[in-house]
Amino acid sequence: MEIEPVEHAPVRAIRRVWLAQRWHDLAFLHWAVPPERVAPLLPAGTRPDTFDGLTYVGLIGFRMVGLGLGRGPGVPYFGTFWETNVRLYSVDGSGRRAVVFRSLDASRLVPVLVAQLSLRLPYKWSAMRLDRSGDTLTYRCRRRWPGPSGASSRMTVRVGAPIAEPTPLEHFLTARWGLHTRAYGRTLHVPNWHPQWPLHRAELLDLDDELVTAAGLPAPDGPPVSVLYSPGVPVVFGGPTSAG
Repeated sequence: MEIEPVEHAPVRAIRRVWLAQRWHDLAFLHWAVPPERVAPLLPAGTRPDTFDGLTYVGLIGFRMVGLGLGRGPGVPYFGTFWETNVRLYSVDGSGRRAVVFRSLDASRLVPVLVAQLSLRLPYKWSAMRLDRSGDTLTYRCRRRWPGPSGASSRMTVRVGAPIAEPTPLEHFLTARWGLHTRAYGRTLHVPNWHPQWPLHRAELLDLDDELVTAAGLPAPDGPPVSVLYSPGVPVVFGGPTSAG
């Protein structure tokens, strides 16, 4: 099996847009883990994607803006919300690299319900906000439903200089052009497209997180090995296909 390369831009075209949205004010935190520790948590037909023998757990906070069907306008009110996700990195039998979400906390209940029903994505309804002071951002999340109720996260990052050329690891962690999910007895691949990330160095000032362990993952062993920030990108998703 040949695994697709890690590229700045998507390696697959989106022929028919299923969803459109914009991602703003993203903070990326990542920890290295041995692949065998997370392999049982991935959907059938996928395995951990690795970089120099390790795979990664990601904690990502951001603002979803203008979520809508096709290329039409975003859904008013319900299409804009805060989100924090916990994710892993996967490869399927066709060599497609993607992410696997262990949890996605969002501040609007309706998108949570739709995503749970349509793709069986592990969305959770949470109270969330982002506080900004100059170049410092604090992401807060407290889970409402479903459980574990009360699981919370608070992370504060200071945004640094733009990155002219990301490292190979930074490419690996951010250049992801799809997701894998298990729904209705099948493992699905859902492709996405967006421009190359505008990335910044970032410094983690504070972290008090329960979402990683609530997602069934081991508690992080020490500080994250990578902390990044992006002002954001527009994104489109194609329809799901079977992962083979």
